[in-house]
Amino acid sequence: MGTQLKRKVAFALVMGVVTTGIISFVLLALNLGFSDTFALAWLRSWAIAYVIVIPAILGIGPPLQARLDRLIR
Repeated sequence: MGTQLKRKVAFALVMGVVTTGIISFVLLALNLGFSDTFALAWLRSWAIAYVIVIPAILGIGPPLQARLDRLIR
């Protein structure tokens, strides 16, 4: 695996942690409020979101980037 590809994968993994963590936290807080089970519900939602987002970022990201590169020169 080349250095550039490693950087893209590392970025996707880290960005996935940050974005899914923030979004799942905010949406749970808004929709359910804070309770005794909030932390467990948040971690569960975060894990599910992460498992969905990472393949999406890695699969959709490169073709989308290529299209944007062609559109915006």
